[in-house]
Amino acid sequence: MSRSGPSGRREPAPEGGREDGIQPRYRRAFGCVTWVYMGILAFLAAATLLALPIRYVGDGAGFGQVLSRLSFYGLVLILPAMVLAFFLGARTYRVERGFGMGVGAGLGALIGWACFFVLSWAAIAYGLEGRDQLFRPVLFAGLEGSLVIYVFPLLLLAATALVLYALYATTVDYARRRNAVFLSGALALVAGLLVLATDPDALGLAGALVSTLSGAVGGWVSGFGYARAGGNEMIPPGSTIRPSQPRRRTR
Repeated sequence: MSRSGPSGRREPAPEGGREDGIQPRYRRAFGCVTWVYMGILAFLAAATLLALPIRYVGDGAGFGQVLSRLSFYGLVLILPAMVLAFFLGARTYRVERGFGMGVGAGLGALIGWACFFVLSWAAIAYGLEGRDQLFRPVLFAGLEGSLVIYVFPLLLLAATALVLYALYATTVDYARRRNAVFLSGALALVAGLLVLATDPDALGLAGALVSTLSGAVGGWVSGFGYARAGGNEMIPPGSTIRPSQPRRRTR
């Protein structure tokens, strides 16, 4: 999501009137892919550290139960996240560093919060606890037979659609896209709170908080890269971003 630059996308003219190597927009796209991968690694590292206190609660089994879930969906998200990052990078210009990191952290927290509840919902809706040890013990078991098990996916689908709209509708006014992100966050928050209200689960709540904070860390890292990817050629006209100086060659 960008708040600067023209709404229509034009390729910046290469300096010196000639093209060298890969086009700037594709260089930015591949840069975004790399930084999303680094963001997921940061998410996994943060999840391990933030979940450590759970190891010293009770018999310590909750640590492995939470961390295995976070590691699972972190790895599952790698491929789709890279594909989405490629197309986002190819459609956008660079943004200010603070803006990119702030938006990245917010989106990462949103994804972390939602995905943790999605795993618990899927385990109950599809009976996954009987097929894989990953989903044992079942968190938020009270969802089974409740109305929330039907409302939850609808809220999450709407939240996902709004986030994708905000990220990829680059010709739409920035204020509308920002409002779409806020609405998406509200829907995801309500969906998670409904699950918690249906079956208050201390381990589930701790896992959701760890997932949210870890997602914010991963999103912050990805947002940092999103703001940098593409180099000087992908700075939009009229931007306050300062071009980086060429490196001096040492003999």
